[in-house]
Amino acid sequence: MPNQFNHMSQHEAGLEAHQFIPLVKIDCSPYLKFLLCSMYVPICLKNYHKPLPACRSVCLKARRGCEPIMERYGFFWPKRMDCNKLPVHGDTKNLCMPYNVTEPRRKPENCPCRCSGSYVPITSKRSILYNQVRTGGVLNCAESCHSAFFKDDEKTFASFWIGLWGALCCISTLMTVSTFLVDRDRFRYPERPIVFLSASYLLVSIGYLIRLIVGHEKIACDGNVLRYGSTGPALCTAVFFLTYAGANAASVWWVILTFTWFLAAGIKWGQEAISSYSTYFHITAWFIPIAQTIAVLSLSLIDGDPVAGICSVGNTSLASFRGFLLAPQLVYLMLGSVFLLAGFMSLFRIRSVIKAQGRSRTDKLEKLMIRIGVFSVLYTLPAATVIGCLFYEERERLNWQRSINCDCIKRKQPDFSVFMLKYFMQLVVGTTSGFWIWTSKTLDSWRKCLTHAFCWRRRRELREGSVRSEAKYAPYRANQVKLLTPLTNV
Repeated sequence: MPNQFNHMSQHEAGLEAHQFIPLVKIDCSPYLKFLLCSMYVPICLKNYHKPLPACRSVCLKARRGCEPIMERYGFFWPKRMDCNKLPVHGDTKNLCMPYNVTEPRRKPENCPCRCSGSYVPITSKRSILYNQVRTGGVLNCAESCHSAFFKDDEKTFASFWIGLWGALCCISTLMTVSTFLVDRDRFRYPERPIVFLSASYLLVSIGYLIRLIVGHEKIACDGNVLRYGSTGPALCTAVFFLTYAGANAASVWWVILTFTWFLAAGIKWGQEAISSYSTYFHITAWFIPIAQTIAVLSLSLIDGDPVAGICSVGNTSLASFRGFLLAPQLVYLMLGSVFLLAGFMSLFRIRSVIKAQGRSRTDKLEKLMIRIGVFSVLYTLPAATVIGCLFYEERERLNWQRSINCDCIKRKQPDFSVFMLKYFMQLVVGTTSGFWIWTSKTLDSWRKCLTHAFCWRRRRELREGSVRSEAKYAPYRANQVKLLTPLTNV
């Protein structure tokens, strides 16, 4: 002290600087506080006897942000704070203090949004979509048949990728179900739900293969527009039923699988006791997904998937996405994980008791624990990954759409690899569900089946050959009887 305004104390300087408090509170400029401090309470440096004010650029930025607000209330920028009197940054004769700060990006007061890019504007009042669809916050703006975010080569790869894993899933699950039909007695509870889980994924894979054969446009699109709020045509409904009901049925069977493991390991239920409730398991596992599917159909919430080219739910409505996709999958995974963890804890406890009693034959139990553990990882990891991808899409979808329709918003592009990961993880569980049957017992079952079928066919051929032989020599034997009859009468 004194400062450039000849204030002899900080108290005196504070009384005058107090008039700027409203501007500081509303944060009209991030440079204002620094500018006021440099003017009213200047810095003092040892061995430097000249004033060290703020640079002119700091003053200009503070004035640019605050002066319009001051003028709105009838005030003007003080003449004694004239920015032209301050030195320029870089002047070697007159040093000054710069102030580097990242200014927050302010939204323009007027941000026009319109249906643009590859989105399709709905202009005809006769259209059933008129005043019914909204994309990126713009009314009467519909999504195009194919995704607006990805390039042509990415769309081609997506079709190949989904078709590849759909085919592999179909082969693996078909093999699992066929093995069960060949040797049903081999698959008992608590492991039997794995077979029905595979059967559910078989339905899902068939739905994706239908899309691969028929094509993206015939299923997911209505002309050049993505299919909205549909209960038809029949092909779209069929694909939706296979993929949606099948995926939810697989999730419910996963919960039942972990529940039966818990009954066997935690409560010490036997196979017969668990099997006695198999009817209730089937009612639960098929009724819940079918009820979900009927709810979507009755509310006309089926829509097209612009990436996968199938009919599903939640592609054009975030509310449907949360209620019919994200929430059910999250609940199923959490329930199954609780039962799985409880069952594992019981198995570890049983193993410890057996070893404590001096029994060394824990090989079968350890092998069962390893198989259950591997299969659990093969399900829970993909299921958790799919839920993570769904959360990512739910959080960012509106921002992606607005970045296309609104000029003032920076373009945001979804990560293509996240979508490919989602579809891969949805189908890989069905592919790896065959892990449970990949044993030597499966080969023995098929060997016995083929041997039985071959022997049955051989016996049938021999039996038919014997019948034909008897028919061939029947007239000759009849003649012999006629010739011998008179001799016997003599």
